[in-house]
Amino acid sequence: MDKIILKGIRFHGHHGVPKEERHVGGHYEVDATLHRPLINPGNTDALTDTVDYAEVVSRIVEIGTQQSFQLIEALAEKMASTILEQFAVDAVHLIVKKLRPPIEQPIDYFAVEIFRK
Repeated sequence: MDKIILKGIRFHGHHGVPKEERHVGGHYEVDATLHRPLINPGNTDALTDTVDYAEVVSRIVEIGTQQSFQLIEALAEKMASTILEQFAVDAVHLIVKKLRPPIEQPIDYFAVEIFRK
């Protein structure tokens, strides 16, 4: 299956278990891989025959910034279901990272990785 890959989609969102964390918010990054045949848009060179990448990015950022979840698992699930409902893709693979999570030990990120079709 062909793929469209969108890496490093960043936003500031209000997610986390403690209320204080949801209030202050944090930095997130999403990598999205959209699975769909690309032969037709490859031959026609027409945007109408593929997925508008900017629209997918906008939906991911909108969900990440306008909604609030306790778990990044729930955030990832909402993003995946929205992409599958609103865009002509057969499957979506997401990696959702919570950058510099507020824990005592230094760590780059927490992440979840899901695949839905």
